[in-house]
Amino acid sequence: MRETGGDSAGARPRSGVDGAPRHVAVIMDGNGRWATRRGLPRAVGHRAGAKTVSRVVEAARRRGIGTLTLFAFSADNWRRPEAEVEALMGLFERYLAHEARRCAQNGIRLRVIGRRDRLSLALVRAIEAAEAFTASGEAMELRIAVDYSGREAILGAIAHLPPAATPTREALLDALARAGQGGAPEVDLLVRTGGEHRISDFLLWEAAYAEIFFTDRFWPDVGAGDLDEALAWFAGRERRFGGLPSATPPEGSAVGPDGGETREADAA
Repeated sequence: MRETGGDSAGARPRSGVDGAPRHVAVIMDGNGRWATRRGLPRAVGHRAGAKTVSRVVEAARRRGIGTLTLFAFSADNWRRPEAEVEALMGLFERYLAHEARRCAQNGIRLRVIGRRDRLSLALVRAIEAAEAFTASGEAMELRIAVDYSGREAILGAIAHLPPAATPTREALLDALARAGQGGAPEVDLLVRTGGEHRISDFLLWEAAYAEIFFTDRFWPDVGAGDLDEALAWFAGRERRFGGLPSATPPEGSAVGPDGGETREADAA
């Protein structure tokens, strides 16, 4: 697994178990290319990728990650061939029906973020059923982004901001959650598989200070060991959030009351 990352930094304690990041987000890329290189239809790659989701979700839960967000289908993916889109939507529906019970048994709360007005009624009902069935889960929250755009999420959240109040970063995080588009906690570690080096309109607000780990491995080949490698890389990062290494941030500047930094000292 090959990796690169964001800027160095590290004055903020991590809140997962044994130094694990609190929120990990994954751009699950490479299903189609994985299949094509084997002379198989792209749909086979997507089915293989769904099996990887089950492995990685369980590995993340065991490693104390509080929130795991997976990018399954972007707002721009509607541009793909109609047959591929239909296959993906059918796969989402079957995954939700099959995995909701497993999530509930393991204390995992499942939420789907993104637009729902362009999804089929059957898929929307499957989403609602899975969310209701797993609502009591406290071990981990699994967020699956479907028909999702980070830019559209921010625009949509604006309508949920408190009226006649000065907007704040925390208020927008709350608004994103109310709009069904994500929200707190902010992303600590963003992983992209498949060899591409971009974030593709994913969690733009929440991932502002995420450490970014890129790997050439296609998503269907990813397993628990790959997650461990990304977590080990993250544990070695020194996260400064605009401050200086090993410096105590001045009162009221770099660290907020809940331990999160306020990013007002971000100038170089």
